[in-house]
Amino acid sequence: MSEQGLSIDVNGVRTNYHDRGDGPPLLLIHGSGPGVSAWANWRTVLPVLSERWRVVAPDILGFGYTERPAGAVYHPDAWLAHLTGFLDALGLDRVSVVGNSFGGALALRLAVEAPERVDRLVLMGSAGVRFPITPGLEAVWGFEPSLAAMRALLGWFTFDTAGLADDLATIRLAAASRPGVQEAYRRMFPAPRQAMVDTLAVAEDRVAALPHRTLLVHGRDDQVIPLSTSQRLLDLIPDAELHVFARCGHWVQIERAARFAALVGGFLTADARPRPHAMMSR
Repeated sequence: MSEQGLSIDVNGVRTNYHDRGDGPPLLLIHGSGPGVSAWANWRTVLPVLSERWRVVAPDILGFGYTERPAGAVYHPDAWLAHLTGFLDALGLDRVSVVGNSFGGALALRLAVEAPERVDRLVLMGSAGVRFPITPGLEAVWGFEPSLAAMRALLGWFTFDTAGLADDLATIRLAAASRPGVQEAYRRMFPAPRQAMVDTLAVAEDRVAALPHRTLLVHGRDDQVIPLSTSQRLLDLIPDAELHVFARCGHWVQIERAARFAALVGGFLTADARPRPHAMMSR
């Protein structure tokens, strides 16, 4: 498979997505790093998860190979409309959802605004609550294309870059430099970028009313989205559990791919309702 997958019309926007496997539908929502796409974000776990679920993973409006219409507004309401339109276009009434970082904030918003459409919820290194913007997130959203800047971002994203592919920075830089991509990216995350952190946040009283079983996953050493965000979500969501990976940064799905896929698989198939708690993996 490659970054370019299938194409579907979502409210007039040509949307790139991946659709793999059979079984209960599982929606994967990617993060907001420069050069990101559904495939770049989820390639390490999509083959495993698609053995048991029908996994659908779109490039969100403005990202990847999804169309960037002239005059598009990049705002959580627009991204949510694109997500729900995507589910409608595929005829999916109810899905379990895995959201990463920015995608976690969108998954949380989907669960709050359309709770009937969400079965179980997995939030990994998730935004969606208020926090003081980190230097790592400033570097991510303030990215200007260069190989040096992309290599530096990999250091923000991961605990140890030694395990990454040697050419990953070059690949992500090429994706971030395609025509129109960086222009859209600047429009999404202008300074002061704390404003987007706050805009992505969901009202805490609504989060506290969520009925969904929720798995929170975070790298202890995340320099982009602080662990405190998942700890706050654990406090708020009535039926939640938190799994923390030590010696792991923001890219749990890449740094701990096998463990993450197994953890998500176990959570999605568990029948017994877990007691809310926190765990640490080393």
